[in-house]
Amino acid sequence: MDKNKALSMFGLARRAGKLSMGHDTALSAVIEKKAELLIFACDTSDRLRREFQTAMDKRGIDIPVIAADITISEIHYSCGYKAGVIAVNDKNFSTKISSLLEDEA
Repeated sequence: MDKNKALSMFGLARRAGKLSMGHDTALSAVIEKKAELLIFACDTSDRLRREFQTAMDKRGIDIPVIAADITISEIHYSCGYKAGVIAVNDKNFSTKISSLLEDEA
């Protein structure tokens, strides 16, 4: 993965208003079924990931979840907002971001 390309896509999606960043807004986007993709920074806690997974399981929501090799600080630098979890609320952005992030594996 070219981490810089993925971070640039985060910035573009943020400016386009297609990201829900942070715990509360990302969880709301997931519950309201607006989210197309859920991304966790590598330095988030297991408890946070379990909380989102439990919320999705309870409601029967099945969206892709990626634990990216990107830190909260890198997200902050690219988007201007410090967040460990991001919900991408657009199909096109989610497809492009997931392809960039999965190229790293």
